[in-house]
Amino acid sequence: MTAAPATPSAAAPSAAASNTTIRPPRPKPSATSSGAESDTAPAPARRGARQAPPDPLSARATSLLIRRTLCPQQQRGGDKARDAQARPIDELLPPLTSRNDVDLELYAFLAIILREFVQSWYGKITTDEAFVAEIVHTVAHCTRALEQRCRKVDLESLVMDEIPDLLDRHVSAYRASRRPIAASPVQIDARQVYHSLCPLPPLSPVPRAGDEDSMAEQQRNEAAYRQLLVQAVLALLLPTEDLENPCLTSLVGQIFSEIIIGNAAANKAAQPWLIWEGICILARVVQERKEKKDKVSRRLVGRSPAEDVDKASRRWSVHGFFLSIINLCILFVTSIRLLAGAVAASSSLPPRLPSSPDTKGTSTTQSKPKIPSGSNTHVAPMPAPILEFRIWSCAGNLLELTTRMPWLSGFLSLVQHAAINGPARLGRLDGPIDRFLSYHIRSLVSPAHLPPLLRTLRGALFPNNAPGQPTLSPPTSHAELLALRRRAASALWRLLPKTISTLYLGGGLGLTSLRRTAACDDAEEEEERMVDEVEGLLMVFSDEYCNKHLLYSVLELVLVRLMPELSEKGVEALWDERLG
Repeated sequence: MTAAPATPSAAAPSAAASNTTIRPPRPKPSATSSGAESDTAPAPARRGARQAPPDPLSARATSLLIRRTLCPQQQRGGDKARDAQARPIDELLPPLTSRNDVDLELYAFLAIILREFVQSWYGKITTDEAFVAEIVHTVAHCTRALEQRCRKVDLESLVMDEIPDLLDRHVSAYRASRRPIAASPVQIDARQVYHSLCPLPPLSPVPRAGDEDSMAEQQRNEAAYRQLLVQAVLALLLPTEDLENPCLTSLVGQIFSEIIIGNAAANKAAQPWLIWEGICILARVVQERKEKKDKVSRRLVGRSPAEDVDKASRRWSVHGFFLSIINLCILFVTSIRLLAGAVAASSSLPPRLPSSPDTKGTSTTQSKPKIPSGSNTHVAPMPAPILEFRIWSCAGNLLELTTRMPWLSGFLSLVQHAAINGPARLGRLDGPIDRFLSYHIRSLVSPAHLPPLLRTLRGALFPNNAPGQPTLSPPTSHAELLALRRRAASALWRLLPKTISTLYLGGGLGLTSLRRTAACDDAEEEEERMVDEVEGLLMVFSDEYCNKHLLYSVLELVLVRLMPELSEKGVEALWDERLG
């Protein structure tokens, strides 16, 4: 019996189709099953999920930026490149400071500056990559030398005494220049008066509105002054072999003088709008933290926000007056307990002047030399107790404490004198209060606070790690500038408690304040008047030219404290001493 010949059947095509890539079409889902399928089917199968853009300030983005710009030879293929990419950045680049977290932020700044202002034109000339490495090593020499000098500087006196002294002079000179003695027909240039009270030769001649020649000459003198400052610093910090390279020193000098000091500091930090924007940002951060603490306290006590509003809106009463007296007594007792605890704990704190224990019992009022207000010399002052630092008088001058509340200013001066020169002398140099305050000030100026500060500064100056439209844009008109100053004043006023703001900004204690408060029935009118008072206090930073005086004075003071040779020799003498 012979087998029948193979004939095509229905099973044959299906078997053949199973071996091919052709698949039957997917049946369309019905209306009843479409919802179930859409719930079970994952969305990425139909369309890719949109990913959020990476944060340019993150550690990974910062590391990639540094490797692409400062380590270009490690980005090429090969086993050595893969090995270099696996190594940390601190092993590939020379250290800038003694802290790796600070070095990472400084490397990011350096990478952005070199990529945008050096490699943009140097890469068109040659493909040599050794020049960037030489710049990095030169900058590393400068930063390491500056760090060694910073350890020998009394940062407490610099930050709390000498810089506030310059700010105090700035405030006094600005207000004196805006309050001339001459009558209205006589016109006096306020900038000329300020420049006479706080002379700074690099900022002369005083630029006048409409006079382009004076503006151009002043800008040339300012640029030459920045170049001299940087050249003097390089002569002290760089090794001799780097100083003998004029191309390298010129380029590094341009980076420091024009990009860092001129562009970032003088042309931005001296702008009034940037100062007021910074005040608004700080006030907003403090207000948010304050609101969080209030929410937590209300949650613990079980009080609603409406009860706080009702409590704040209560009028004066005898019961409330006695409660205020009791609260003041409790505050006074608590302050005494804190002071006693600080005095008891100060014995275990390290001494402020370990190298000179003989100054513990000396008279502090005679150990601090007085520098004339018109003098440009930077004589290093003798150590003084923290209670005698100029930051306290500067704060009083900035807030107009002597004019608004002379009784409070006199009382605080009496307490200060009693603490320093009284029978117990608790506030003397290296005394209990002096050690306690010194310990907390050193914790505030700790290098651990530098990395987040540098990261925030990089995000504000270089958004997306590139120079572009900054996050803080300047106002386009004078009306916007006035509105910004108004917002800054309002933000500061909201931070103050209502009682303190009414007491201080309302004119202090007395019949005049009570009559004025009673006459202002409208709360909004009283609020606007107090905001006007705060805005008047902020007027001391409303002139860019005057702010530059303060900025360059602070810069020169810091450089002289770090490098005392700058006050003894000129730039040419320093270079001749190094190069012969």
